[in-house]
Amino acid sequence: MNRRGQCSDFTAANSAVRAALYMRVSTSRQVEHDLSVPDQRAQLTSWCKAKQWEIVAEFIEPGATATDDKRRVFQQMIERACDGEHAFDVIVVHSYSRFFRDAFGQEFYLRKLAKHGVKLISITQPLGDEDDPAQAMMRKVIALFDEYQSKENAKHVIRSMKENARQGFWNGATCPLGYRLVEVESRGAKVKKSLAIDTVGAETSWRARRDSTV
Repeated sequence: MNRRGQCSDFTAANSAVRAALYMRVSTSRQVEHDLSVPDQRAQLTSWCKAKQWEIVAEFIEPGATATDDKRRVFQQMIERACDGEHAFDVIVVHSYSRFFRDAFGQEFYLRKLAKHGVKLISITQPLGDEDDPAQAMMRKVIALFDEYQSKENAKHVIRSMKENARQGFWNGATCPLGYRLVEVESRGAKVKKSLAIDTVGAETSWRARRDSTV
């Protein structure tokens, strides 16, 4: 098994279709608890095995959004696919949203891969011949729905965070210097926290600001 955030190369043993697996999780929580990647790998491996495809590479993207291409492992995969060595024939993903959640970005990279003879395959959204205009249209429709869903999710998350802050609770991230987190109440399994002044930290912060003005 390769380390997270890296790619692993395998030696192809025969002339079967050579597949590269691309697995991605969106949040650091998924990475910490290792919830999604093993499941994606198991399903992708089983699917390729059923088709007698040879898995020649794995690319694992830890905690990265697919709304843009600013993904280190993604770029490694694209570079490998387009370096002229034809290391693999297909990139296999669990769903198209693992590859991209932006319709324009997905189409751009699919065309780039196609120029080098590499196809993208989603095991949960099987399509027919890409040369068929109807199939190409369906893929684009799926990409548009993925993009829409991503933006809707982001909108609802922001709304929930604003309401959480309005009620006086902490939304997360690093606690600012001079404060500490305290548990305020429990709502089901979720513990709500709020900021409280940390006397030691506050004095340190005050001294730092005072010294910087001297």
